[in-house]
Parts: sequence; structure tokens; C-alpha cells
Amino acid sequence: LLCTKMGTLAGHGAEVVAILDAGSQYGKLIDRNIRELNVDTELVPFSITAEEIAAKKFKAIIISGGPESVYAPTAPAYDAGIFSCGVPLLGICYGMQLM
Repeated sequence: LLCTKMGTLAGHGAEVVAILDAGSQYGKLIDRNIRELNVDTELVPFSITAEEIAAKKFKAIIISGGPESVYAPTAPAYDAGIFSCGVPLLGICYGMQLM
């Protein structure tokens, strides 16, 4: 499933960046800092599917940090389809390791 390239907040027409929360203590800080740049965001669970991302039509995706190693057996599960959405991706800490 390919995600669309234009992200809009339902009913608002605003472009929105998804922040996938991988359990970082800084998830809300990342959210606030992006919003301070006048960019709408939505903090979503790390378990969100590519299909759900497509339905919400996000403009970009930020994958936050988390307490686990990507190699740990207890690492959070994710939908690998998020990497095929066709929108820019930014990985921070755990998110970068995952990419």
C-alpha cells in the first residue's frame, strides 16, 4: 500500500506530520517543538499501520526515539509498510536505527 503525499487534518485542510511514538520520553517535546514551527502534528502509536497512515494522508513521518534497541527481542512491533509511503521520513534515535 502506498500512502498519499498530501497530509491533511480531517476537516481542517492543514498539512499534518505524523510523529510515531516509539516510547521516547521526548515524544511530546518533539511534538511541541514541531508545532512551534507552525506545523500541525499528530502523535500516533508506533503500532500504526501503513494503511492507517494512508487514510490520514500525512505529509511526513517522524519516528521518535524509544527505550529499546532495534535488535532486542522486546523491540516494539511496527508495520514495515511505513517505509513505502512515499512521504519524507525522519528517524530520531531509535527511529534512525530502525531506518
